[in-house]
Amino acid sequence: MFFGEFRIAEAEGVTLAHTLNLGAKTLKKGRVLSAADIALLQAGGIAAVTGARMEAGDLGEDAGAAAIAALLVGPNTETRKPYTGRCNVHAALRGVLCVDAARIDALNALDEAIAIGTLPDHALARPGQVLATVKIIPFAVSQELVARCRAIAAAGPLLRLAPLAPRRAALIMGELPGMKENVFRGTVTATRNRLEGFGSRLALVLRCAHARSDYERRLREALAAGCDLILVAGATVTKDRLDTVPAAVVAVGGAIDHFGMPVEPGNMLLAAHVPTGLPSVVGAVPVLVLPGCARSRRTNGLDWVLARLLAGLPAGRDEIVRMGVGGLIRSPLEPDDEEEGETESVASVPKGTPNVAALVLAAGRSARMGGTNKLLAEVDGVPMLARAANAALASLAASVTVVLGHEAEQGEALLAGRPLNVVRNPDYAQGMSTSLAAGLAALPAEAEAVVVLLADMPRVNASHIDRLIAAFDPKRPAIVVPMHDGRRGNPVLWPRELFSEMRAVTGDRGARALLERHAARIATVEMDAAIHADVDTPDDLRKNPP
Repeated sequence: MFFGEFRIAEAEGVTLAHTLNLGAKTLKKGRVLSAADIALLQAGGIAAVTGARMEAGDLGEDAGAAAIAALLVGPNTETRKPYTGRCNVHAALRGVLCVDAARIDALNALDEAIAIGTLPDHALARPGQVLATVKIIPFAVSQELVARCRAIAAAGPLLRLAPLAPRRAALIMGELPGMKENVFRGTVTATRNRLEGFGSRLALVLRCAHARSDYERRLREALAAGCDLILVAGATVTKDRLDTVPAAVVAVGGAIDHFGMPVEPGNMLLAAHVPTGLPSVVGAVPVLVLPGCARSRRTNGLDWVLARLLAGLPAGRDEIVRMGVGGLIRSPLEPDDEEEGETESVASVPKGTPNVAALVLAAGRSARMGGTNKLLAEVDGVPMLARAANAALASLAASVTVVLGHEAEQGEALLAGRPLNVVRNPDYAQGMSTSLAAGLAALPAEAEAVVVLLADMPRVNASHIDRLIAAFDPKRPAIVVPMHDGRRGNPVLWPRELFSEMRAVTGDRGARALLERHAARIATVEMDAAIHADVDTPDDLRKNPP
């Protein structure tokens, strides 16, 4: 490319460097002058223009920008049409940006004709957002320079966007005497908003005394419910790896990955994980012991760690200790924190999810247990009644109703504080059908269907319930039944139009006969062995079915 001043008689094909105002017409910078333009300039008394003339092997600024931007594109990113020597790379979905900074630097160092700017590494991006821009500084670049760019980019895409994968999160809050309720309400609200901003869901909220054994119990409950992310807000901020909350994490088989982070606010975050054998959870469940700033809506270190975890990126010690440069977060444009209003601790159901109630049947006498109430017996440290209730609460069910009968007072004490409706069935001795009828009568009027859970099936968790709900279409309501190894199991989802027939069932067989009567309306979902694993006898309890 040759840049300079051209006599007007020789300027056809020259790209204007500066806008020319001719009164009746304006020729803007970047315009390639035509013969008609030359005549107009001559008529206007213009003797010479400043601009650029392309040479063999040159690419115009738009073509050059587009060619280089295409080299940056990786998974879930895309380019748009170039303009005025610029071509942008955009996010195709919501995710976390991963930038090969060294190779971006190498491209920028090749020649001053190329300028590439990107968002920071690990920035959270929304669909359509500009991730990077390529600007060609002059009016053209040589094909040889583009080839040198191509050689640097040959090792793979320089940008990729790791998509956010939704998680089912539990929040465990510790309490000490004298703590105000607005502290807990504010923590729930801030946590829910933060998770929903990442496309995840606060599925289960549990409270406990600030004691290691109590945190242990709640951690086991959250794991049993099928939660695949656990956040713990201690009543006091963790001060040491051996402090109350991390000690509880270790006690349930977890391991501490890193304590503290070079990010302010967020210094006191503790990252850990708990291995799990749950079929619904791949690998270990991350556990984050929250710093005090987690109760704030302002961006802090928790947001950085959550973004990486939810995008499936490493977020262990090596990654956390490298967050220091840029880790002094000060965002004056964010709103000041205000005291949060009162909020329910029950999780919200994502928009578009059908209104399906969960009904937990837990009224039986445990006749084959030798005098022990099996629903109060523990499996992996969690009473079976609590396991069933928590699984329902952590699911996408819009409401949870639990039917109690035998030793109802103890059951109510166990479930105290949970956002669910407890119904007592005085006729529980007459069989399961009476509990089913009592529970159906107590369901919200807006429920389009119900998932009926048996409280003596300790391996059923929220993921099983959610798969039934996902298979339910209110426009074509079917009975959704789980299957494993060719056999039906529990729980089962029933559409509202069958509620009256379900209430008419008698005896201790539940609604099993209705499945035969409406066989043509059954839709099946393949699941794991949890849908067959129940506890009827002390031997069943000892086996602790996997």
